[in-house]
Amino acid sequence: MPIKIFVDMGHNPTNPNAGAEGNGYTEHQITYDIGRRLTALLNANPEFEARSSHTSPTQILGTSNATSLSTRVNDANTWGADYYISLHTNASTNATASGVEGYAYSRASQGYVLGEYILTSLSAATGLDNRGMFVRPSLYVLRRTRMPSVLIEMGYISNRGDAVLMGTEPDAFARGIYNGILTYFGM
Repeated sequence: MPIKIFVDMGHNPTNPNAGAEGNGYTEHQITYDIGRRLTALLNANPEFEARSSHTSPTQILGTSNATSLSTRVNDANTWGADYYISLHTNASTNATASGVEGYAYSRASQGYVLGEYILTSLSAATGLDNRGMFVRPSLYVLRRTRMPSVLIEMGYISNRGDAVLMGTEPDAFARGIYNGILTYFGM
């Protein structure tokens, strides 16, 4: 039986739940592009079966922030995913803030451990600093999923260097996340 991984491409292309914008990019542009590449990498490996939250770059999930989030979580729960990975871009009023970080429901969760492996590989693949894993039980996609879940902030869309790197080198980000998943599973 392949390991079922749900790849959540954070946010929507427009409201509701449009996410951050910066340096000529929208969060969903970046999460969709990297997410589809990650899904393809996983599906090319017979050890995995992957599904993604969006089937097209213009697809809108839900009619509000709340239903956008619940649609993603319900899809993963109904499918019976073994793991849930939510992809995002960070943003800050400090334009120099840079790097990758992750969030899990609790430090004891397998999502936390998976996130540590993903961040190590993502940092190695992109050259961005690894800012570490954090516990955030209030996040809906971590709280309501029935499987180990991790939210990955792949870089700062508000930082010109991070944004351009995410926008122009999506394969490096997808490969970095994929390599972290492989390492987590000892592959």
